[in-house]
Formats: sequence, C-alpha cells, structure tokens
Amino acid sequence: MRLRGIGKILLAVLLTVLMIEIGLRFFLGLGKPALVQADIEMGYRFQPNQKTRRFGNWIEYNQYSQRSEPIEIEKKAGVLRVLMLGDSVLNGGNRTDQMETISEQLEIQLKEKGKETEVLNASANSWGIGNQLGYLQKFGTFNADAIILQIGTHDLLQPTSQGKNLYPIEYPSSAIAELFQRYLIPRISYFMRGKVTLANENLDLQFKDNLQSLQAIAALTQENNIPLVVVYTPSREDVLPIPNDPAYKSQFFQVLQESKIAAIDIHNAWSKLPPEMVKSYFVDWAHLTPEGQRSVAELVFKNLGGLGDRTVGHYMNF
Repeated sequence: MRLRGIGKILLAVLLTVLMIEIGLRFFLGLGKPALVQADIEMGYRFQPNQKTRRFGNWIEYNQYSQRSEPIEIEKKAGVLRVLMLGDSVLNGGNRTDQMETISEQLEIQLKEKGKETEVLNASANSWGIGNQLGYLQKFGTFNADAIILQIGTHDLLQPTSQGKNLYPIEYPSSAIAELFQRYLIPRISYFMRGKVTLANENLDLQFKDNLQSLQAIAALTQENNIPLVVVYTPSREDVLPIPNDPAYKSQFFQVLQESKIAAIDIHNAWSKLPPEMVKSYFVDWAHLTPEGQRSVAELVFKNLGGLGDRTVGHYMNF
C-alpha cells in the first residue's frame, strides 16, 4: 500500500511537470527560441531561415539572418529597397510580433505611397555600431536605395558585442529548462550583481571606437553611392520623467553634422510629447511597445523627405 501511494505521488508529479511543459510550449512558445551563431565578421547573428512563435508573437529570419521575409539578392526593377541595421530596439525581440517591428511598419507606410518596397531588418540583441559594420562587410549593401542605422543612447558606448552567453545556439532540453536558464536565473543574477559601470576614460575610448565604426560605414555607403541615415532612439531615462540631454549625444550629432550624415532625432521628437504618451512607448529602460515601434516608423517616414536629395525621399518623390 505504501509503495502504491508513492507511485501515485510520482505519477501526479510527472503529469504536473508534463502539463507545465506543454503549457509553456503551447502558450508561450518556450523550448523553441530563435537561435544564433558565431560569426567572425560581426561577432554573432541569428541563424538563417528560422520561424517560430514566442509569447504569441511571430518571429522569422530570412537567409541573410534578417528579421524579414526571404529576399532575392538582386533587387527587382522598380522596387525601393531600404536596409535597416540596429540592435534589440530595431529587432523587437520576443515581445514584438514581426508585423509590429519598426521595419515592417515603415515598409507599410512606404508602400502606401504607391511604390513596391522592401525594408530589410538586419539586427540582433546587444549589437553595437561595430556589429552593424561587420554585417555590411560580410553581406554587402543588398543593392539598397538607402541604409538606415538605428543607434540608441546606449549604443554610443556599446562595445562590439561577441554574444558570449547571451543567446542559445541550440534548442534547450525542455521549455521548463529554458524558463529557468534563460529567464529566471539570469534575472536573479542581475539583481544580485547590480549595475556595472565603466570608468570615464574607458567610456571616452569606447565612444571613439564606435565613431570609427560609424565612419567606416559612412565610407562604405559613399563608395556604393547609397544614402545613409541615422535614427537616434532614446533610452527611457532620456525622456522620463522629464527630458534631458544624454551623455555624448551632442558630440555624436556634431560628428554626424561634420560627416554630412543625415539624422532623425527620435529623442528630440519625443521630448516634446506629453509624458504619459511617451511612457506608453517603453516596455523597459530602452525597448519599445508596439505603440513605440509605430511612433518611430512614423517619424522616420515623415522626416525622410526633408533630409536632402541623397535620401529615400528623393526616390519616393516626397
């Protein structure tokens, strides 16, 4: 009788674990994350040709590790192609459905101008400006009519990321294992470790390194006669509770001006909006809600036409 009772308990535990596993997979999409791979040119990128659903959101990566549908490397005649590069803000991550990303929202608005359009999204979490440069050096410019770099306040001091211990290179053994290994344990470790800051002299050096990467991107686009636009996105603390000037922003924009690189300043635009509206744009310290994604896309669309002849506005007849 005692063994039978123990057997019932073990069976109940097994069924409970099985139900949790099924629930995590079916409702949250855990157990099948988007995978990454090491890459010598850019540190790491998402593995090509992936499709998955996470937390109810559709995620797809094409053959060039872009969060976009598969494309032909040779652009069709009459097609406007825009290549966007950025970090997790542009990528959207698990919390953003494919159709709600900045790139997809911008593509929709450009198509409404009556021209066939492709907006490609080359991005990955924790990518810095150096990673963006590495991507262009490996894959080229895709015959783009314009290249748009999404660069946030944190990216000004972001080292070129190697992706160590950040993302899975293979599927976890179970959805429960992923829940603990990727979400619960890292969050506990983060709160126990606290925030790590660099010395000021290291910040200055990193900023200069990132400017060198930006200049290399500018040189590459100039060689290919492709307009380059920087979209500057703020961190939450840059605009809430009240707007303020982020460190290194003024120096960064001075370099953009001297280098004749067009810029769209989302930080400046959001600083003029009601705080409650801006609050609805953020999920956390830097990442955006669907409303925030749409706002960025709308501001990019509205400002492209006023940036001169060597921009998308020239091709779209804004």
